[in-house]
Amino acid sequence: MKKNLLTVSLWGIYLLFLSCRPAGNRQAVYNFAPLDSIITGWIDKEYYPGAAICVVRDDSIIFRKNYKEFTPDTKVYVASAGKWVAAAVIGAVVDRTDLDWNDSVKKWIPEFKNDVKGMITLRQLLSHTSGVRPYLPEPRVDNYNQLDSAVMEILPLDTVFTPGTRFEYGGLAMQIAGRMAEKAMNKEFEELFQELIARPLGMKNSHFTPVNTDGGHAPMLGGGLCTTLYDYIRFLDMIYHNGVFEEKQILKPETIHEMQADQVGNAEVNPGEYVERALKKYHTGIYGLGEWRELIDEATGEAYQISSPGWAGAYPWINKQDRVYGFFIAHVQGSSQKEDGFSSFYGSPVISQTVSNIISLKR
Repeated sequence: MKKNLLTVSLWGIYLLFLSCRPAGNRQAVYNFAPLDSIITGWIDKEYYPGAAICVVRDDSIIFRKNYKEFTPDTKVYVASAGKWVAAAVIGAVVDRTDLDWNDSVKKWIPEFKNDVKGMITLRQLLSHTSGVRPYLPEPRVDNYNQLDSAVMEILPLDTVFTPGTRFEYGGLAMQIAGRMAEKAMNKEFEELFQELIARPLGMKNSHFTPVNTDGGHAPMLGGGLCTTLYDYIRFLDMIYHNGVFEEKQILKPETIHEMQADQVGNAEVNPGEYVERALKKYHTGIYGLGEWRELIDEATGEAYQISSPGWAGAYPWINKQDRVYGFFIAHVQGSSQKEDGFSSFYGSPVISQTVSNIISLKR
């Protein structure tokens, strides 16, 4: 009873829901001092003005802490951590309409012709293998609040490689993918997000529009999500439970599987991409649809750790082997690359690695 009252006071009804789920290991006591020390060090060095983190295992919160003035309801633009959510919105549209992962752009956006660009698929757009350039040529910035306008800005640009032959991480391609979803349901993307993901999950403090024009959070789908620790944990709960949240099917299991499957295939991956640089792991199947495939089961080829780090420090992840999901929310002060070598993007996986080490000590 005391535990439930404490949970309610800290986290509200949702965390009470988490605490009441069946959990085989909820009595375990973990020593999170190593992780706390890492995050405190970042705050002390003024990389971040504040932060918050929540780690869930077996449907029970095993670590949660706020740093400085952050709370679970502090709203932050989380940059590329929003790619995972944006892809889920599009997946929900695939579940409900004739939109298919293998559909060409020209099928849904007639302004694209029957050429290389027009034949790019939704799958390629969400896996960074489309050949669409990562960002608009400088000094132009895609900070549009409407995807139809954003896509018209992208339309005249040449592809930078043959679709399907290379992996190049960026944001513009997702704008086209989002526009395809809009056309399939005849609704704007923000409305799709609220209707298909946010409201069913109770993500009351999250939105993609209006777009943040301060810099580093455009384009909208690839970098524009504003959310909270509390909200994003709900999203991870749904993904972890194969598309189900509070006994409601938000995404079909096959859609979750498709998003987590290797979508890079035989495409060329340049040395030093995120997984190799940040985790010191090398495998070609580094990306699914809107999410990184950080750790792979070599026997099956399936990803058991998936993530969607943002350049400003936000880091959501799921580790199936550890039966864990978690979210670190923060926004770096100044440059993401510090003079001492710290990177708010490439440094993120130390969080999940430390959590795995802590859990391994209890086995």
